[in-house]
Amino acid sequence: MVDNEKEHRKKKPAKQAFQETRSEPNKIGASTPYQFSGKNLTAYGGLLPVATMLEKLGFQALVEETITCSRETRVMNLYKFVLGIVVGLYIGFPRLNQLRFIAADPMLTGILKEPRLPPQSTLWRFLASLHLNVAAQILSIQRAMRQRVWQAANIRLQTVTLDTDTTVHTLYGNQMGGRKSYNPKNKGKKSYQPMLTFIAETREYLWGELRNGDRPTGKQIYDHLKNAIAALPAGIREISARADSGFYCAEAVEAYEEGNCGFVIVARKTSRLVEQLEQVEWKPSPKTDADEQCEFVYQPDGWKKAYRFVALRYARDEEHEPADEVQYQLFETRPYKYRVFVTNLKDPIPLVVWFYNQRAGAENLIKEANNDAGLAAHPSGRFDVNRNHFQLAMLAYNLNAWLMLLNREPQADVNALKHTTLATSRLRFLFIAAKIWRHAGRTGVSYSDHYEEKTTFQRLMARLRNIVSRPSGFKPVIVAPLC
Repeated sequence: MVDNEKEHRKKKPAKQAFQETRSEPNKIGASTPYQFSGKNLTAYGGLLPVATMLEKLGFQALVEETITCSRETRVMNLYKFVLGIVVGLYIGFPRLNQLRFIAADPMLTGILKEPRLPPQSTLWRFLASLHLNVAAQILSIQRAMRQRVWQAANIRLQTVTLDTDTTVHTLYGNQMGGRKSYNPKNKGKKSYQPMLTFIAETREYLWGELRNGDRPTGKQIYDHLKNAIAALPAGIREISARADSGFYCAEAVEAYEEGNCGFVIVARKTSRLVEQLEQVEWKPSPKTDADEQCEFVYQPDGWKKAYRFVALRYARDEEHEPADEVQYQLFETRPYKYRVFVTNLKDPIPLVVWFYNQRAGAENLIKEANNDAGLAAHPSGRFDVNRNHFQLAMLAYNLNAWLMLLNREPQADVNALKHTTLATSRLRFLFIAAKIWRHAGRTGVSYSDHYEEKTTFQRLMARLRNIVSRPSGFKPVIVAPLC
């Protein structure tokens, strides 16, 4: 065999494209050994941004200055009890007895600066010791936190939309305040009917309260709407509002008028309103899903003045409609179905209907609060304890909303702002495996180099650590204002 010397001396050309060195995959099988010797490992590495945000925004001082408790706590101070319960709800444990699963988690205990969480009985006694007015105090804490988040996230909204709705919490025990009332999914069972208001643009919980199962009175609706409008951050000039037929009353209209709000409320069926619908002139409605549309000025009984009413009419198809079909926001006469709104807006009928249809997002937010934030998990038979727990659950819901505002893309258009639900945020930013290390008097957290959201996580942490309090407020950490 003859070798070609030139060919063997010739250097091999380098590969043009970058070739990443890949290690062999770990071979995991039935015979893979395991052990429990790892220390300071946590599955909730995403709590670091939460702790950073609360520390930078002065959450501890707010809690200690606002919440009053006559009973002296021994195991932990009042702030640590509140923070432990709220963080547990944020992680996804709505029941106090479930906190035992994370009682010794190094990330949570490191944030609380305690060796472990107290048992369920101690947490329950703390909740039971809180006075009824603590619910209002937690709402005032959220109001102050919202103002600080808006300053730090450079949110300069001048126009906001308020979505108000009620939800039904079915009760399976003998909780105080339970009533047999409107409960379409579990007819005949007792329930609570809390009332909530959200800011549509930022998806924040603005105001709300846990209520018994009775239908809200006009005065309760008036007080709720007035408090919600007053809880808005400073700088808002124009307010729009949407509500369903449960809020169709003179008191709701009066509250909106006093707050200078443009409103759209679904009307309830009355004999006088049906007579009015049969007398007005109807026109085709090509820009809505209805067959015909109309508008008229009408003053219901007990109202101070007449308002503009907008109506859509649908022809009934009795042959193809199920007999037990439930029509949302519709009331029927023999030949037609109607959808009627009362409003002080002067926009064309299709635009008014379109504006109200966007309110469907509020129902999704309530569903998120019920299913993900533990809003429907009432821990006690006492109504005052459940009211306080209700506000703690909504505070946990708002933690996610505030983190998303501080983690938003640097855009100026509020319509491009995307909402990440609490369930999705947990999977992306909370359930992160991490190791807590200590060296030379310093403590740090190490994450995997394979974490997919590494860039987003680093951007969020950089913004949170740059939050600085000034005499005039908090310095914006995002250059582009959201307006």
